[in-house]
Amino acid sequence: MIRVGILGDIGSGKSYVARLFGYPVFNADHEVARLYKKNKKCYKNLNKALPKYITSFPIKKIQISKAILDDKKNLKKIVKIIHPEVKINMNNFIKKNKRKKIIILDVPLLVENKLNKKNDILIFVEASKKEINKRLKKKLNFNLNTLKIFKKLQLPVEFKKRQSNFVIKNNFKSNFIKKDVKKILRKILQND
Repeated sequence: MIRVGILGDIGSGKSYVARLFGYPVFNADHEVARLYKKNKKCYKNLNKALPKYITSFPIKKIQISKAILDDKKNLKKIVKIIHPEVKINMNNFIKKNKRKKIIILDVPLLVENKLNKKNDILIFVEASKKEINKRLKKKLNFNLNTLKIFKKLQLPVEFKKRQSNFVIKNNFKSNFIKKDVKKILRKILQND
């Protein structure tokens, strides 16, 4: 099985690119949202760690954002509770798809949390700051301060780009990106 990790800046279009490969995708952001909605254990642990903010189940993203904005240290508490659960779910996804030729890992902190393996193929999604900011501003509950706090968790974009086997320039025009994905997919399958 070939593991492909999708890297890039927040809002660069990683999830969109991940889906274009046409193989099973583990999307960590969706997983976190699912944990907030459905996992009582996470709720209980977050409620215990942040009783002032996490007051109802399912957990609302606005509660999480408020906790982070009020005190940056709260992010560490959240990460400590949520990340181990995401990692378990990722490992289950990998086991479930072990017979697939390729799996795609759309995990924002893949490299930072050392979830990637030596043989993983890393693809960096590059997009202009202007385009990223334009897209992020359209998102519901977009908050520049929260974004800055999350960016501090991440390794520098240039470092991740250097670590990658391939770079896809995302100009947010789907035909252009689809061609790049096909080209990279051919190269990955040739080398297998």
